[in-house]
Amino acid sequence: MSFNRFYISHDEWNPYSLVLTGDEGHHCRDVMRHNVGDTLIVFNGQGAEATVSVKSVKKQCVQLETMNVTKAANLYATLTLAQSVIKGKKMDLILQKATELGVSRIVPLLTERSVVKLSGREIEKRQEKWSRTVIEACKQSGQNWLPVVEKPQTMEQFLNQAPAEQLNLLASLHSEARTLPSILSEYQEGNEGARPSSAMVMIGPEGDFTPSEMAAAKQQGCLPWSLGSIVMRSETAALYTLSVLGYELGL
Repeated sequence: MSFNRFYISHDEWNPYSLVLTGDEGHHCRDVMRHNVGDTLIVFNGQGAEATVSVKSVKKQCVQLETMNVTKAANLYATLTLAQSVIKGKKMDLILQKATELGVSRIVPLLTERSVVKLSGREIEKRQEKWSRTVIEACKQSGQNWLPVVEKPQTMEQFLNQAPAEQLNLLASLHSEARTLPSILSEYQEGNEGARPSSAMVMIGPEGDFTPSEMAAAKQQGCLPWSLGSIVMRSETAALYTLSVLGYELGL
């Protein structure tokens, strides 16, 4: 039997005194209509999950009684998706599927060819919306590792703080781009045969990154990765690269 899932942030996670408040309390109480004695699943986004029963239902909160607590195995590697912001539901789809595929961090990129333009308060509003999207994806899929959704940022802002020691990849249509087996083979030769424990992939908008963006990324150590001869849409490229990388990294 499957039970409805609800999210409690790591900061509020106490396995001996679990409480649903705010949006999650509202969803449990007013949308799903749960009552005293119902069995639920709650998770904290960092691998922990608890089977609980509803102890009391109040206007301010839903109090829970813990029945069992488990912890998902730690991920072998961390994977970051730096995704150029694309329109509406396509961006939501990428966030949902990236969550299901075990991505640790999602960075929305404001690129030169991005159709969507964000500034000021709109940046914060989108981050809040997308953070909610990945929580819902975790609830639906059974994923207990919640990715961090960063504020939308420019390529320059992102590249300035991207760790140099991880495997940094750039999905590219250029002829100089290499296959992933070739890139991984070179990486392992330089790291005593070890697979990467941290990787990042950058996905451009429709029309790809501009030449200046490509040059800046390569200057920061990003390796151009060829996805083959077929030109994929941005959302297809994102799901393809995450699936392949997840397999190669053992996620």
